[in-house]
Amino acid sequence: MNPVHLNRLLTLEQPVSTPDSAGGFSTVWQGIGTLWAEITPGTGRGTSGEEVSMASVPYRITLRGAASGSPRRPLPGQRLTDGGRVFQVLAVTERDAAGQYLTCFAREETPA
Repeated sequence: MNPVHLNRLLTLEQPVSTPDSAGGFSTVWQGIGTLWAEITPGTGRGTSGEEVSMASVPYRITLRGAASGSPRRPLPGQRLTDGGRVFQVLAVTERDAAGQYLTCFAREETPA
């Protein structure tokens, strides 16, 4: 197993529904903590929608281990941010048998 270099400070955010002024709800993102991480990119691919083309790049984000249920353990549906970059968390698992580190499988989408 390769050594881990936790050299990026990321903000963990969760979605919160708030009422809009038109009788509906909108989603805003609320920061719930910061985590040191190592970010490793995967292979990118392009997708086209009706109005915009997107480039989708998968990432593996390594963090310190945290038990299931801990607020320091990201969940699918949350996101990690680094300045203007946003990484949507897709899945989380232990990186090693001892649980010292977690691997977050994430996707960054940017307009192409």
